[in-house]
Amino acid sequence: MKRKRETIMKKFGLFIANEWLSAEGGKTFLTYNPCTGEAIAEMAYASVNDTRKAIDAADAAFRSGCWSGLSTEQRGAYLHRVADIMERRAEELARWEAMDTGKAIRETRMIDIALSIRAFRFHADSAKALCGKVIPVPGMPLFDYTTYEPYGVVGSIAPWNFPLHLLTRSIAAALAAGNTVVCKAATMTPVTSQILGEIFEEAGVPAGVYNIVSGSGGVVGEELLANDKVAMVALTGSEEVGRRLMTASAQAKRIKPLSLELGGKSPIIVEPDCDMNGALNSVLLGFCMNQGEVCVSTSRLLLADEIYDTFMEKLIERTQKIRIGDCLDDDTQMGSLISAEHRDTVQGYVDRALHAGARLRCGGKPLTGGIYEKGSYYMPTIIDEVTSDMEIFHEEVFGPVLAVTRYHSLEEAVKLANATRFALGAAVFTENIRKMYWTAEKIDAGTVWMNCATKSNIETPFGGNRNSGLGREDGVEGLLEYLKVKNHIWYMGAEYDNFFDMQNDS
Repeated sequence: MKRKRETIMKKFGLFIANEWLSAEGGKTFLTYNPCTGEAIAEMAYASVNDTRKAIDAADAAFRSGCWSGLSTEQRGAYLHRVADIMERRAEELARWEAMDTGKAIRETRMIDIALSIRAFRFHADSAKALCGKVIPVPGMPLFDYTTYEPYGVVGSIAPWNFPLHLLTRSIAAALAAGNTVVCKAATMTPVTSQILGEIFEEAGVPAGVYNIVSGSGGVVGEELLANDKVAMVALTGSEEVGRRLMTASAQAKRIKPLSLELGGKSPIIVEPDCDMNGALNSVLLGFCMNQGEVCVSTSRLLLADEIYDTFMEKLIERTQKIRIGDCLDDDTQMGSLISAEHRDTVQGYVDRALHAGARLRCGGKPLTGGIYEKGSYYMPTIIDEVTSDMEIFHEEVFGPVLAVTRYHSLEEAVKLANATRFALGAAVFTENIRKMYWTAEKIDAGTVWMNCATKSNIETPFGGNRNSGLGREDGVEGLLEYLKVKNHIWYMGAEYDNFFDMQNDS
């Protein structure tokens, strides 16, 4: 069933201390639907002073105790209220997320919005279970115990590929822990994070607890790092931006802890004894979901020689059947890339791979004409005969492009899997449980999927090793990223020993 298209233009200000404010000088910018090129919303364009207002509001709210002073049950009740309103507005959020990103609405309903709601519910409840420890200290009359405390103001920088889902997994944990937040909306996809301001306001969350500003990363992001009132910064983004944040944090007057979920080039190993149908479906999902604009996209297929030709034939056949079209069409399985500039970047990776000696098996060019004319559509693309010295083996394309490498032994496959600077995710397909266990132990990755791919759950930790990031999101581990540990040492002796007097007596 196709949805009737409606031309919508929504206007958003900056959400600061539960008020909608114009940016300094009235500056604005437009955001566009990648599928049609239509402007869909007008956003306030924040300045440094605007960003400071948001930080000041978050700092004042934190210091007042209106949020950090609440019990975990009270904060949890607010977050559940936010989730309730999101559920009521789920279809609205799904439509806006589809129009802002170009991804299929079936995907925004099933993944983006559903996981965003779950993030608030999970962290609202998981914070209640946190408790410190009493630590015995041998031979000393000490009562030693630990507690958890929020950092203060957390700056959260949202990505453009999953603008609501990846924002909420960060801020839900930060808020449940008692912090206040200032969010920088992704410039290309800011709408749903702004709508979240409306939802927080309706839920009655105290002013200054959630603030959202839209604008340039070079302005808003830099101020979040430079401002001494910001205690911590969380980013989901590229390796390049992550490096800039680390440098800026080190150079700032106040060194800030960072939570960084960065790039990936995740391998998917397919063994001869795999369930072929399951492996085919997972490989297809792994590089085409969200148009391949996914940090954990399993964009490197390491395929066993024994099944190579059969598997590739079936994979190409399925790939060519993917329904590509408008984001609001219920039949669409894959939408448009985020922009024409990004489409050109993806094309550049493909062209250079072919020039380096790889072979094009399907796709390899934009979709144009007809319904595709005004969008930034790109064909699902499979390239094989990829070797480990090629750029496309190592670099994150961030598009629907699969690089295929043949291997002859599982040991070789594991070596190839670990042969990039990234270590975010990895997958292995085999029906042999011994091989599965051995492979999962040998691969260096934050997550290893076994007979599945690209799955993540709010309830379980997610993050990368090596250049794929620092820290973890999701799970209790994700909540702990937004808390600092304080140790308390209480001397329980009858009198305090005078160390210096004892030395003098001797």
